[in-house]
Amino acid sequence: MRRNDREITDKNKMLQIMEKCDVCRLALHDEEYPYILPLNFGIKTDGEEITLYFHGADEGYKYELLARDNRVSFEMDCRHRIVSAREKGHCTMEYESVIGCGRLEIVPDSEKMEALTVMTDHYHKEHFSFNPSAVPRTVAMKLTVENMTGKRRMKKQQ
Repeated sequence: MRRNDREITDKNKMLQIMEKCDVCRLALHDEEYPYILPLNFGIKTDGEEITLYFHGADEGYKYELLARDNRVSFEMDCRHRIVSAREKGHCTMEYESVIGCGRLEIVPDSEKMEALTVMTDHYHKEHFSFNPSAVPRTVAMKLTVENMTGKRRMKKQQ
């Protein structure tokens, strides 16, 4: 990372950023260019292991790509705020972000309810009981995070 002063190396601080985010972008391997998907997600931690859960319809191009190569990269960001100093002609952006990579796989039916619950709980302060009738036509995926880095750019407090 070029700007070490912005790097976040503490895993718990990266998880705090991830909890604030509402979209995770996945990059899958396509033949000529990466294929990027913005997805809703949920986070589960178990000791040192971090798992990201996603869902989608039961068909689509992402599953073809996943069948060929399950190595993916992910990115999520939040707390965007433009910071302008008009008198100096200076403009920058505040943000927090986490990027990483891992292996993506389809969640077996036996784990699907848990995966979807992790996802819905990410977006609700209190547990949300969703209608289970959508579960059979929903595919849940999980990304086992192999490594990640965080970055933060916030204006220095005066």
